[in-house]
Amino acid sequence: MAKKGEYKSNAKEASRKKREYNAQPEQKKNRAARNQARREAERKGHVRKGDGKDVDHKRPLSQGGSNSQSNRRVISRHANRKSGGRIGGLR
Repeated sequence: MAKKGEYKSNAKEASRKKREYNAQPEQKKNRAARNQARREAERKGHVRKGDGKDVDHKRPLSQGGSNSQSNRRVISRHANRKSGGRIGGLR
């Protein structure tokens, strides 16, 4: 069994690349911001665990968007994934 931070001997190349990408400091920062936005929405009662909703950033973090409340909205998971990270999202 692979130790923490190591790869399994039969790990696929795509899996290795995804792990390396997600380990980058910028991606860790963006992931922390998304998690913070979700926690704040849960505290305010806008979303619940398992409700099929996502906290969407109107201007994506990957394109320079902020994590401020004015840049967030709650939409269905399907609609958020469909937007594909475009500014303004739903089109």
